[in-house]
Amino acid sequence: MKRTLGFAVAAVLALVAAGCGGASDTKGGGSAGSGGGSQKLSLVAYSTPQVVYDEVIPKFEQTPAGKGVGFSQSYGASGEQSRAVEAGLPADVVTFSLAPDMDRLVQAGIVRPTWADGPTKGLVSKSIVVFIVRKGNPKGIHTWADLLKPGVNVVTPNPFTSGSAKWNLLAAYGKQHDLGYLRNLLTKHVQVQPKSGRDALQTFTSGTGDVLLSYENEAITAQKKGEDVDYVVPNQTILIENPIAVTTKSKDAGKAQAFVNYALSKPAQEAFASWGYRPVDQSVLKANSEKFPNPSGLFTIRDLGGWTKIDDSLFDPDKGAVAKIEQDAGVSTAK
Repeated sequence: MKRTLGFAVAAVLALVAAGCGGASDTKGGGSAGSGGGSQKLSLVAYSTPQVVYDEVIPKFEQTPAGKGVGFSQSYGASGEQSRAVEAGLPADVVTFSLAPDMDRLVQAGIVRPTWADGPTKGLVSKSIVVFIVRKGNPKGIHTWADLLKPGVNVVTPNPFTSGSAKWNLLAAYGKQHDLGYLRNLLTKHVQVQPKSGRDALQTFTSGTGDVLLSYENEAITAQKKGEDVDYVVPNQTILIENPIAVTTKSKDAGKAQAFVNYALSKPAQEAFASWGYRPVDQSVLKANSEKFPNPSGLFTIRDLGGWTKIDDSLFDPDKGAVAKIEQDAGVSTAK
């Protein structure tokens, strides 16, 4: 048992080091670094907000609190990043796609149980699930029902590695708790399930599929980078909530907390908004209200009973309803 566990931990850390650069302080791959400050903080994050932190980190380093601080950064699928930190990947600050990936580290003693206290409830940004489509929307995708039309091919990440994928499937599941819809979507229309939300976007922009289920911020980021895509906000969709926290393993918790505080500040929240994330700073959100419409059927994870209930009933790899659908479709549910 001990030998097996040791191999498992080593495998996870090797995967992170190879696939998303680990806690490297050199640019390239899935990781990036900044500065040669006398103090070094390690940021471990899910895949999509790298474009934001590429702006936020240098701005923080120019503040009195950030003076002399350098960063190592690691980006990857949210679930994999959380498990890597649990297995020993160094991290001062962690930010994930969804709360269960943070709660895993609470159970491991790596994040404090009070991480969700405070004015923003532990969140650094929000988003919603949208349909990213080809320019001009040639397949006429407007509603969830349109995804089930004959000949429509869908891209969405694997929910057993990606937080983005869980949000996507919950948006499709909706308040109706429609497992039949999910089975039809996943077994007949989902063409490929990449590892992360960012991998899924790259797969789609490379030419695969007719529609990509994704974050609103990914759609805006793609357009900002010149990709030839449009996006549709369905009437029924879910509010995505992205947490951030300082770890108990941080060697400089004060500087790490200062960075989290800066990420919640108006200048940083404006950077989030510019890349399509819905800011948690209400003044910044109000200033960008035209950019972030509220669909009539917007709902939250709490409307579905909360993450504990949903993870157990849908995403448990042994007994979850989505796991069974994916297994029947030949898709890996290994975490």
